[in-house]
Amino acid sequence: MKLHTLQPADGSTKKGKRIGRGQGSTRGGTSTRGHKGAKSRSGYSQKVGFEGGQMPLQRRVPKFGFTNPNRVIYKPVNLDAIQALADKLGVTAITIEMMRENGIVGKADLVKVLANGAVTSKLEVSANKFSASAVEAIEKAGGTATVI
Repeated sequence: MKLHTLQPADGSTKKGKRIGRGQGSTRGGTSTRGHKGAKSRSGYSQKVGFEGGQMPLQRRVPKFGFTNPNRVIYKPVNLDAIQALADKLGVTAITIEMMRENGIVGKADLVKVLANGAVTSKLEVSANKFSASAVEAIEKAGGTATVI
């Protein structure tokens, strides 16, 4: 076997349709485009969302509501994730920077601690926001919850 003798397997390739090559090709005349109309012309491109003259979906459906530009979005972090991080690192103080370094939250995320799970050790947790039940659970374990 040599590079110049390589060929695709039999039946694995097909010749492309030769459109618009005369009547003898069986695809002459209209060149598989049907008869007349915009779709048969060169240069035709349908508008985005065009539905053949029917009222398009984006105009049939009404506008609704608005997006509040001042909305503050917090990334939720549960107590079980904080406890797992503390066990992994072997520390008693958990900060947002530690959460970022360990991939729990993103670089620009604001963090809200929620009370899903349990805290088994005395931890000093600092975050942007806490739920009331999360603060209660952290303090019950002997730790502190600090709002940044």
